[in-house]
Amino acid sequence: MSQPTARKHTALPKARILIEALPWLTRHHGKTVVIKFGGNAMIDEELKAAFAQDVVFLRHAGLRPVVVHGGGPQISAQLDRHGLVSEFKAGLRVTTDEAMDVVRMVLAGQVQRELVGLLNRHGPLAVGMTGEDAHLMSATKHFAEIDGERVDIGRVGQITEIDTGAVQALLDDGRIPVVSSIARSADDGHVYNVNADTAAAALAAALGAETLMVLTDVEGLYADWPNSDEVISRLTASELEKLLPDLASGMVPKMEGCLYAVRNGVTTARVIDGRVQHSILLEIFTDEGIGTMVLPDPDNDSNKNEGADR
Repeated sequence: MSQPTARKHTALPKARILIEALPWLTRHHGKTVVIKFGGNAMIDEELKAAFAQDVVFLRHAGLRPVVVHGGGPQISAQLDRHGLVSEFKAGLRVTTDEAMDVVRMVLAGQVQRELVGLLNRHGPLAVGMTGEDAHLMSATKHFAEIDGERVDIGRVGQITEIDTGAVQALLDDGRIPVVSSIARSADDGHVYNVNADTAAAALAAALGAETLMVLTDVEGLYADWPNSDEVISRLTASELEKLLPDLASGMVPKMEGCLYAVRNGVTTARVIDGRVQHSILLEIFTDEGIGTMVLPDPDNDSNKNEGADR
């Protein structure tokens, strides 16, 4: 009997890659994953397209992805066009009434529409909504704390309640919700700008998501930045809590979000490098993973064995 020709086996590496993903496909099937879209992935055309492919892949692989986004660079650019100054206090954008109109327009009318369009190149999947829709996110006014004093930063909100009904209905219908981080007021009729990292974490907890994934412009959480570029592969909630006071200001809302998520029922929270094409697939479907994974403390019963992933 003649030997099969080598030509027929050129696709074998692809088969091996698919088989390596099998345990993860099995584990994550039917599970909800909330992905915070931001950073470089938001402004680089190739990264945006790869992100959309990843999210659609998750959906077709049997997961239930939900995307939450902000739009810092786009908001700053539009404020500049309107002659409005971008000002930040304690890492949060000072949001006047005029600035809030621009924030709402950019998030819901520009960033969200573009992302929905990219996802829907692959089929009638994505549906855009904001935290205002169907009372998804309610918030009260958030005050920044600077040097021990409470500072008014305008229309910046702190989430008080999440009503997941509309998102659950979309997921049950096989859709991909794309959520802009704007919230309705719980008390004064205003609309609030909400930090997208915080919004994604709150939504992940409310949905009982398996995973929260936060895209960043760094490889993950560094062990001893700037002295070392070694990335912490995984750590527990308590370990993360001890590190929080010393983190760079840009990482604080992301890591606080991860901490909140795993302490409120989310199985794992991950910070991953959005500058790497297909980083979401690498993180979820490979042995190595490429970012930092935050796990509940061991005495927390939710999935004690998850750490075996790495």
